Amino acid sequence: MWADQLLSAERAHLLRIVAWGAVSVLVGTAVVALALSRLGRPRLLTQFGVQTIAWGIVELAIALWGWSRLHERDLQGAARLLNVLWFRTGLEVGCVAIGATLALAAWRLSRSQGAVGAGVAIVVQGMALAVLDLRLIGIVAAPMG
Repeated sequence: MWADQLLSAERAHLLRIVAWGAVSVLVGTAVVALALSRLGRPRLLTQFGVQTIAWGIVELAIALWGWSRLHERDLQGAARLLNVLWFRTGLEVGCVAIGATLALAAWRLSRSQGAVGAGVAIVVQGMALAVLDLRLIGIVAAPMG
């Protein structure tokens, strides 16, 4: 893969993360607004929405920071990018596990709907980010061997 193609792939990846972050903020806001105005403030939906908004804001900030650091990479730079992407994917899989554990433990131990909502939101966000990063891994890794 040429440096300009990798740069283009990274840009597209960051734009997908920006889109996901923006959708997360909008959907989270809509869920919270709906829950607070019409549904009697259900904790599950409220916490799901709050967690989704928070993740969306963080995703937007990270993507914008990444955009400011974009540059053409040589082979070593591509290898470093691949290592970072694998590390992030591992963290995201860990987030999925943490979110699932939170949701299941909250339900089984205390029937806490708020914690279940937060846990489910963490699972959704972790899975989405892992899929996005795995997509870029496939693009970067293919020419490397």
